[in-house]
Amino acid sequence: MDYSFSNRISGLQPSIIREILKASEGKGIIPFSAGNPAAETFPVEAIRSFTQAILEKDPVAALQYGLSEGYTPLRQTIRQRFAASLGPERESDSLFVVSGAQQGIELACKVLCNEGDTIICESPSFIGALNCFRSLGARLAGVPMEEDGLNLEALEHALKTEPNVKLIYLIPSFQNPTGITTSLEKRKAIYALAKQYGVMILEDNPYGELRFRGEDLPTLKSMDEDGLVIYVGSFSKILSAGLRVGFVLAPSTVMNKMVVAKQGEDVHTAMLPQLLAYKFLTEYDYDSHISLIREVYRRKSSLMLDSIKEHFNPAITYTVPEGGLFLWCMLPPEISMIDYCKKAAAQGVAVVPGNAFLIREDEPCNAFRLNYSTPSDEQIRKGIEILAGV
Repeated sequence: MDYSFSNRISGLQPSIIREILKASEGKGIIPFSAGNPAAETFPVEAIRSFTQAILEKDPVAALQYGLSEGYTPLRQTIRQRFAASLGPERESDSLFVVSGAQQGIELACKVLCNEGDTIICESPSFIGALNCFRSLGARLAGVPMEEDGLNLEALEHALKTEPNVKLIYLIPSFQNPTGITTSLEKRKAIYALAKQYGVMILEDNPYGELRFRGEDLPTLKSMDEDGLVIYVGSFSKILSAGLRVGFVLAPSTVMNKMVVAKQGEDVHTAMLPQLLAYKFLTEYDYDSHISLIREVYRRKSSLMLDSIKEHFNPAITYTVPEGGLFLWCMLPPEISMIDYCKKAAAQGVAVVPGNAFLIREDEPCNAFRLNYSTPSDEQIRKGIEILAGV
């Protein structure tokens, strides 16, 4: 058979960076390259109990088709539970459930961007979102990250000069991959620029509840008086990544189009995970669970940072996250980052090369990402010592 692929896919090539990462798979590898929530934070017994109760008391609801917008009690509960971060309820907004935050990101791009339209992204940024945008034919424009978020001058320059800008995509809290949190001043400024230039904001907030240092900051969605912000949230980091339950809060006109697009993808988010998420929010000690997760990540991040301070050469700089799962390390300019990552993998430690998170992987980059949620305490200590030796 002579296979003919779509224009959208035929131009996509396997990433050299991804190929490097394949070499770091296998037993005995210390997984600093992972992005998984810590397994000890999963409420396994509660999920087991809730699943049994659902299948005993209301199996049809779990096993039958559901609304494309999502399980109504879950949607209502999400709006109530996350009221503090989402801001006051506005009649112009609607909330619906998606199959993980990744689907929410993809749907936003699908309904707002034609092929060739521009999405402005943080640089570096979440590779899952970048690949999603690429697969839909969007043009990506990167804006450099500073210690407190996007470079505002570069953002405005991109808004002025890039063609057909439709979205500004950002992760304001504990960004993946850098761990950086966008300051309140920059959040307000980004919103003001989006309003000035008539561009929507896609706010991705999978780590928002995972703050273990500092004070909470308002989301851009909570500031949204003009219908500019599409907010994507997730249960992956607080309940279970494998259940694939996320949600989107967006202007109703936009949400309606996103729901139609979702119907062409998976009809609706699986019902059993939705019912589990609803029980998790209404019948579990949610606040205590969040406190437990925060403490796990506070301890693990502190262990990794303390080990870095003890073992790394001072020429290597790094971010100090206030929450989330990641930190970002910058090698001195004379060191080849790709060679470093290859040598680290050969010695049993997997890190993610920084190129993987750039708009163009051939851009100069001397950074790599570390994850502290997945590895054990022993792996963190040993892995940092190995990286220091490399």
